[in-house]
Formats: sequence, C-alpha cells, structure tokens
Amino acid sequence: MEAIPTLRRYALAQCRRPSRFTSPIYLDFLAPTALRSQRRQASSSGSTGAPKPRYVLSRKQREFLDSALRVNQAGELAATLIYKAQSPQVVRSYPHLRPLMKHMYDQEAGHLKVFNNLVAKHEIRPTAMYPIWEVAATFLGWSTAALGREAAMACTEAVETEIGSHYNEQVREILMWEADAERRGEELDEELKEMLATFRRIRDEELEHLDHAVANDSKEAKPYDPLVDAIRLGCRTAIKISEKV
Repeated sequence: MEAIPTLRRYALAQCRRPSRFTSPIYLDFLAPTALRSQRRQASSSGSTGAPKPRYVLSRKQREFLDSALRVNQAGELAATLIYKAQSPQVVRSYPHLRPLMKHMYDQEAGHLKVFNNLVAKHEIRPTAMYPIWEVAATFLGWSTAALGREAAMACTEAVETEIGSHYNEQVREILMWEADAERRGEELDEELKEMLATFRRIRDEELEHLDHAVANDSKEAKPYDPLVDAIRLGCRTAIKISEKV
C-alpha cells in the first residue's frame, strides 16, 4: 500500500512550489474576459459553428470550488488512513476480506491522488487541520477494527454515508451552474465539466464502499446506532472545519 505521509508531503510541496512560469496560469472558467475572448477566437478558427460563450464563475462560486477541493482532499486522506489502520486486524481475522479491503483502499488512494493534483494545480491551500485529521482517522480505523469486523464495516458505512452525501451536494451545486449557463446561452468550461464528472465518479465509488459495508454486516455492530451516529457527527464536524480552516 502506498505510504500516506508521502502523498501528503507531495501535496503540500506541490502547493508551496513556486510557479515555473513568469505569467499566471489561468483556468478557462476563471479567466478574464479578454483572455476568454482570445481563447474562443483561437478555438473557433477553422470551425463552422459559432461556439457558445463560456460561463464565468463569480467570486462566491470560485470560493465554493476552493472549499470543495480542500475538503475533498482532507476527506480522502482520512479515508485512506482509516482503511490502512483497519486492514491488518480485519484481514488477520477474516482472510477472505483481503481483496475487498485492498480494493477499497486502492480506490481511496486513487481519489487522494486526484485531489492532491487538483489542489496543487489550482494553488489551493490545504486544510491546516491535516495533522489532527491524520491522527483522528488512524485512531478511528484502528479502534473500530479492534471492536470487530462488524464495527469496522459500520465505520465504513457511517463515513461513506457522509462523504457520499457531501459529494452529492457538490454535484448538485455545479449542475445548478450548468443550468444557469444554459439559460444564458453559455456553457461550462471543459475543465469544469471534467471536474463535475470526477466528482460524480468518486461519489459513486464511495457509495459502492457503503454497499460493501452493509453486505458485510455493518448493521450487526454492537452498539450500532451510537457508533454510527458518533462517527457521522465527527465527519460532519470535520467537513465544516476543513471548509474554513
């Protein structure tokens, strides 16, 4: 399994690395009007149809994206650490779950890589709570696995319920921007469309983990309700903090 501290150091190093370019790198959906016009003219040369104007995000929308990417990076870090801490104990007692635990961990590590890259590319400040989330996620994974397979799966169910819901809120928000763009006769930038597709894909994979947890007796954990409620509350709190800090 990939070393999580290495991924974190890579993300932070990328975010602190000075740009190699002498002029700013503008994302299409953040670009000034003049630059967008130049890009539209260049992209439309040689084409027969007139392209739609690009939808330009407001300051509030840009802040939403910054916050979303920061929270998603922190959430995927926590997810990888939870599975990393759970796997040795779960697999030792239930060897047949090794492929499933590895599959879920590998997907989370892939998600973390995606958001590390996006945070670095967009020069977004990672959450200052990284060290605390590392300790909390590792302890959560280890402690729930120590309680047994059912508790470990209940942890997955609780975490993925909150993460899946959070991704869904982000998808709905961007779809609202897309609808607004259509009303204006505009369209989302290609990079923003790709980001929307990425959020949807990762949301679906997180919900797949939830299904795996339920299929492996998450609801048989003792005590189920207090455990799941506490974990979900912790996830919601971490999300709110990471959005700002």
